[in-house]
Amino acid sequence: MKMRLLLGAVSVGFSALSAAGSAQAQAYPERPINLVVPYAAGGATDVIARLVATDLSSALDETIVVVNKPGAGTTLAAAEIARTKPDGYTLYMTTAAHTISASLYNKLNYDPIADFAPITLVAKIPIVLVTTPSASIKTLAQYIEHAKSKPEGISVGSPGNGSPQHLAQALFKERTGANFVHIPYRGDAPLITDLIAGQVESAFITLSAALPHIKANKLKAIAVANPTRINVIPDVPTMNEAGVADFNAATWFGLFAPSGISEQIQETIYKSAYKVVAAQPFVDRIESMGGEVVNIGPKDFQRYVKEESAQWAKAVKASGAKVD
Repeated sequence: MKMRLLLGAVSVGFSALSAAGSAQAQAYPERPINLVVPYAAGGATDVIARLVATDLSSALDETIVVVNKPGAGTTLAAAEIARTKPDGYTLYMTTAAHTISASLYNKLNYDPIADFAPITLVAKIPIVLVTTPSASIKTLAQYIEHAKSKPEGISVGSPGNGSPQHLAQALFKERTGANFVHIPYRGDAPLITDLIAGQVESAFITLSAALPHIKANKLKAIAVANPTRINVIPDVPTMNEAGVADFNAATWFGLFAPSGISEQIQETIYKSAYKVVAAQPFVDRIESMGGEVVNIGPKDFQRYVKEESAQWAKAVKASGAKVD
């Protein structure tokens, strides 16, 4: 009899906890939400995060504050998110750099997969190979031939060691045998300045960063690392069309929460984010940047993150890049 009474008490206790958890999820959100971005204001990630935050705030009927926390190749913000209470009031908008970190850094004080709950993959922006208009190179075949012909190698810029752009370059070099000298910069802006000035011969760069300069004829797009051509630069061939089969490389933008968030709150955020990302104004803005909206749910996004981690691990190995 005592055992039955005890079990009954435990059952009631669990029921009460379940009801309390359900009520908490239904009430969410009850106060402002922080959306952390691991980059400085003004870049593509910040722009996309603010687009999402504005409309997600309306969808959730609560204020969303974008908080920029740049530093250490996104690992500074990521480490903080990994330690944050998983109550839905701190979200994280990051990029492909998140899945590169585990292979690039000798030691991290967080797990890029286990410590984060995926919400949705928002968008992708492909990487494009560019040169200056004054260069005699017009095709990818000419570019590869030129790179192989120079004993000292052709100079190729990227916005930083271990960036997706740098790793795309390393994979391209491995696939084609092109002779490269990698020139890392501290971001897109100084790289583009030197490209236009002719201080560096070429670059692997995100299309969103290069697009205004391609349209202004200050940079020449040789090929885009995407499965299909991009509407905003329809005359530029894909790498596959230009002779390097199945070569695709992009940076992506995804929404996460700290691991341990309740499934109810995770689903609430995802459903609201889905409506925001599927809306035509958002789609139009991403496409104007040369990107595409993806908008997949938590389970598919988790699979994608694991696949990306494996792919970028191979690229890091090919590049030899490491950060202590």
